[in-house]
Amino acid sequence: MGWVVWAWKVQDLVLCDVDMHVLEATWHAKINDKFGGNMDTIHTCAKYIEHCLQALGVDIGRVRFPKAEDLMDSLDYWATVINIAKNTTLARIKRAMSIMGRKVDDAESDYSKTLYPCIQVADILYAGFKLCLGGTDQRRAHILARELAPKFGLDWKPVAIHTPLLIGLEGLSRMEVEGVNEDVLMEAKMSKSKPQTAIFIHDKPEEIRSKISAAFCPPKQVEFNPIIEINRLLLFSREGFILHVEREEKFGGDVDFESFDELKSAYSAGNLHPLDLKRATAEALIALLKNVRQHFEKNSEARNLLETLKKATVTR
Repeated sequence: MGWVVWAWKVQDLVLCDVDMHVLEATWHAKINDKFGGNMDTIHTCAKYIEHCLQALGVDIGRVRFPKAEDLMDSLDYWATVINIAKNTTLARIKRAMSIMGRKVDDAESDYSKTLYPCIQVADILYAGFKLCLGGTDQRRAHILARELAPKFGLDWKPVAIHTPLLIGLEGLSRMEVEGVNEDVLMEAKMSKSKPQTAIFIHDKPEEIRSKISAAFCPPKQVEFNPIIEINRLLLFSREGFILHVEREEKFGGDVDFESFDELKSAYSAGNLHPLDLKRATAEALIALLKNVRQHFEKNSEARNLLETLKKATVTR
């Protein structure tokens, strides 16, 4: 669910007649050790992502899906990579490694990690993408692309749209919140490589209920509370959404929240029990993802891709 906010923004831009390209960053994934660097599995995952977007309501007929190989099969592309490196310090590249969820020290044992920021910026400048869409974890690469654009003789700088990251189900404790920084948030984001902290868009209803039930959700705490964040970023982002909470009469009876602000106010004041919030959130997510589950049940290609990935080795 962590990248659903981004996926919905893809559709928003498509509806605004933006010529959207979703880059299947295959070699980037290999550098980042995804699926153990197995390129066959990485390509399978890229095709699976296309089905995920379609299942979430994105009009994929109006989206292009270039692969990294399409860009990299050019001497001009690699000339761009080299020129980016020539105009960037090693310290700056290492700081930008956070875009791949890596720390500076990771480059000490695997030098290829330092290539990642250079090729991500090259993707933008070489292909002429004037708008970049990504999570807030991509900010450093996008800023670097904006700063380097004039050095490549371009009369434009890419506009960056950043969607918020969804925190993993294990959340952050009050102590962690007090010392929160960008690295902490990167570690805490919902990620498929940490399946115990993630809800998948095709999870069965009983899986969603179980994961939500076990999630971090302390009373009255709204900041960095994953259940609150699911409501803020996903559920209440849908037009006309109302969160229906069923409660026994002795606990105040059923209640409907028509806005996130209403929910936030009630929860922070202690007027809504975490268990009641969890139950309502789980049922709302199950309803929200009904069409996604049906897509992966009825579409044989999507179903086969999902089954293949379930058997793959997931690495961070």
